[in-house]
Amino acid sequence: MKSKDESSVLIHESAFVDEGAEIGDGSRIWHFTHVMSGARIGKNCRIGQNCFVGSRAVLGDGVKLQNNVSVYDLVTLEENVFVGPSAVFTNDINPRAAYPKGGRWVPTLVKKGATIGANSTILCGITLGGNCLVGAGAVVTKDVPDYAVVVGNPASVTGWICECGQKLPAGDDGARMICSKCGRIYTRRGTMVKEEK
Repeated sequence: MKSKDESSVLIHESAFVDEGAEIGDGSRIWHFTHVMSGARIGKNCRIGQNCFVGSRAVLGDGVKLQNNVSVYDLVTLEENVFVGPSAVFTNDINPRAAYPKGGRWVPTLVKKGATIGANSTILCGITLGGNCLVGAGAVVTKDVPDYAVVVGNPASVTGWICECGQKLPAGDDGARMICSKCGRIYTRRGTMVKEEK
């Protein structure tokens, strides 16, 4: 385990952190979690009970994994991603026990600020956009745009959400959407939502 200041990293005595894992300052790893050698975990992350982080997984600063989440090889979670309890990532689109791929899996990218709800499933090879929200129990089979709210099986866009977590008002294509909580202003063109600076 590598850390600039190992005393600032809390690892519960029941957790296993393999030699060669990188863990950033201020991170917390709780009961019965296993972090493989080579895993990269940023600063101030919170990893809940009974989680798994693979050797080629990357967690950016401020990531929060709730209980029972496995982040397999080639899954990248950028800064401040929230993953709800028992959410599932995959890294093989067509697994066969008799024909292992030997590490040749399919990457998944979850961009900064995204939220993944409890018991949702994220298929491999997709990108979840920045600050999007995946509803509890959703099955995500294709890319999710920035700021989109997706629910269902298969998941589909039902609305838009502000960076602060407030649902944005529905608006026509090209309309401005103003957050009632923080005042941020967004413009939507089709499935592309951008914050006005």
